[in-house]
Amino acid sequence: MKKPKPLAAFNSPFELGVRMVYLLNSLQPAGADLQKLVLLDYAVVYSDDLGGPPSLHTPVPYRGSEYLSRRDLIAQSLYLMSTRGLVAVAMDETGITYFAGDTARTMVGALTAPYLRELEGRCRWAAATFATLSSRDMTDKFAQQGHLWGAEFEDAGARGLAWQ
Repeated sequence: MKKPKPLAAFNSPFELGVRMVYLLNSLQPAGADLQKLVLLDYAVVYSDDLGGPPSLHTPVPYRGSEYLSRRDLIAQSLYLMSTRGLVAVAMDETGITYFAGDTARTMVGALTAPYLRELEGRCRWAAATFATLSSRDMTDKFAQQGHLWGAEFEDAGARGLAWQ
């Protein structure tokens, strides 16, 4: 009998889902669309890049490209957390907006691991700093500061490392 493959803990829908619950809890009573959540996730994880508190995760080279790969995982994570009442979804003529679910505040208040307390602080900072900005304004702001997709590619090209 074949042994089942263990589930990945890092960059999994579960890990990102936990971050989304904390982020949406910090945005209350407002919500956010998928695009804004992807950008806010970058801000939470790499807050130091954007003038905030020390980054939650160790900065890695070319981290701006994570934005491209995380979008699908974040969508999966929002679905996963919505099946547990941690994320609520509203659809209208403007699109889909995600909100903290009925049990989000309970989860955030009940978990006390040091990493999760740090996560909560970064989410509060990101919400206070970027909640009023549109996704386009956030993208422009991040790009002006040399972050996210593009900045790394321009930098690599300047050093003669452009894609052949």
